[in-house]
Amino acid sequence: MPTGTVCLLGGTGFVGHAIAARLSASGYDARVLTRAFARNRDITVSPGVVLIEGDVHDPAFLQKQFKGIDVVINLVGILNEHGHSGAGFEYVHAELPAKVTTVCRHVGVPRLLHMSALGAEKQAPSFYLRSKARGEDAAHAAAPDVRVTSFRPSVIFGPRDDFTNRFTELLRVVPGVFPLACPDSRLQPVYVEDVARAFVDAIGKTATYGQRYDLCGPKVYHLRDLVNYFAALQNRRVRVIGLNDTLSRLQATILEYVPGKPFSVDNYRSLSRDNVCGGVNNLRAVFGIEPASLEQIAPGYLTGL
Repeated sequence: MPTGTVCLLGGTGFVGHAIAARLSASGYDARVLTRAFARNRDITVSPGVVLIEGDVHDPAFLQKQFKGIDVVINLVGILNEHGHSGAGFEYVHAELPAKVTTVCRHVGVPRLLHMSALGAEKQAPSFYLRSKARGEDAAHAAAPDVRVTSFRPSVIFGPRDDFTNRFTELLRVVPGVFPLACPDSRLQPVYVEDVARAFVDAIGKTATYGQRYDLCGPKVYHLRDLVNYFAALQNRRVRVIGLNDTLSRLQATILEYVPGKPFSVDNYRSLSRDNVCGGVNNLRAVFGIEPASLEQIAPGYLTGL
């Protein structure tokens, strides 16, 4: 069984919980960094997982926590920011990975795993994807001193996700008609446990060093079809009305000022590009994981909500 100590940034989030549990089950000790110790104590139920409070954006704090660590995993990310300039995305997705890279090299961390996003490119239409691309490049800049692997998943689903659960909550309150922006956007959702397994399996897999992996589930969907499926799971008779491009952007402009920011102009820009993997499925080909489908998993946590 593998041994060693892994430091997780963003480990208290949706994906982080799954990775921390899998690290524990695989024999690793996990050091999870958080700003809010009291809110996240539940993660320590897994043997070998400890929670440490501090600011991950502080290089001095990172340097202290990375000393003696075998692997650093950076999962920190946001789906929306408070402003509209892209500065929040840049701070979280690009500047933080650069700090992590610098500290890993300084203290001699040998292995770094980084969470990017499918479609992350410097010329992508959204602040989110462009900042993810810069962060991914910053992580790989640690080579050759640090052995780096990055992962670029499509939308991730599971019991704690912000995707299937958000749409389910919205479907509960709509009055029979659901106006849907970007209805023809194509997505290839991937199960959180498959993502977590790929991260943990990659730690000691030398063939993954220096690689950037797209991660997707087994099936491509249009967004409209997904929302109809979520409604069917809830036994809700809802008519999904697909909005054209102009109305989609208008809806995004309005909703980004609604408390909780359920949809934003930057989300709209991200959805303007298909979020699917092309060619080989890396979960299967690289990690030997048969990816779970949405239909296998979602009924277990969405039915009857």
